Amino acid sequence: MTALLTKLQPRWMSLTFRQPRIAATVAPKVSLSTAPPEPVIPCKKPIKVELVGGKRYSWCSCGYSRKQPFCDGAHKTRAQGMMPLRFVPEKDSTVWLCGCKHTSNPPYCDGTHKQDFIVSAPLHEHTD
Repeated sequence: MTALLTKLQPRWMSLTFRQPRIAATVAPKVSLSTAPPEPVIPCKKPIKVELVGGKRYSWCSCGYSRKQPFCDGAHKTRAQGMMPLRFVPEKDSTVWLCGCKHTSNPPYCDGTHKQDFIVSAPLHEHTD
């Protein structure tokens, strides 16, 4: 009988003190890029706007705003790392603000929307 217990004791101990199995978890994907996110293209033409001198405006630089060409805060959730361009015109004026978000002279249109990479790119569609 003691011989039987001696043989079973290591097996009994390994079953009793076994650690529970832990399911493998997948680590969340982390973006290691330090480059700012690219803006989406909400419009492939400039937007004519009447500006009031001395008033502060926030031009959407990410392209996700539903109030184009101005910011509605969509960058906070959709394009983290991007910020609107804030500007104050000196006098009342009518200007053409960039709608493609790739201008070299933000917030004003410089004709970049006529280039092939903008013309061939898909427009951003808002999804709810």
